[in-house]
Amino acid sequence: MFLDKAKIYIKAGNGGDGKVSFHREKYVPMGGPDGGDGGKGGDIIFVADNQLTTLIDFRYRAHYRAENGENGGSSNITGKSGAPIVIKVPCGTVIRDDETGNVLADMYEDGKEVVVLRGGRGGKG
Repeated sequence: MFLDKAKIYIKAGNGGDGKVSFHREKYVPMGGPDGGDGGKGGDIIFVADNQLTTLIDFRYRAHYRAENGENGGSSNITGKSGAPIVIKVPCGTVIRDDETGNVLADMYEDGKEVVVLRGGRGGKG
């Protein structure tokens, strides 16, 4: 079966929360802040692949969501960044925003990568 038009739903990951924390130690009365920053959310990346010829895979999986960043921790521990989602499409695919109708990318060349949605920034600790 050949499919030349597909509608998918994508969401980039949210950034992790920063940690509000203060250094506590036995003989350090005023330790100061030591909260860590939150991790960055995952991106949504489209990659043109010469081996693909149809958009049939999007008929069975239409929702893609990148990982959220992890929260920061005490002792200035930065949260882990969310993993990006890589979506492979055939060469010649045109990616449009359904709400505005604007062309986001034209995937004409094999191996071309386009970051369509960027993940959220992590919060400050």
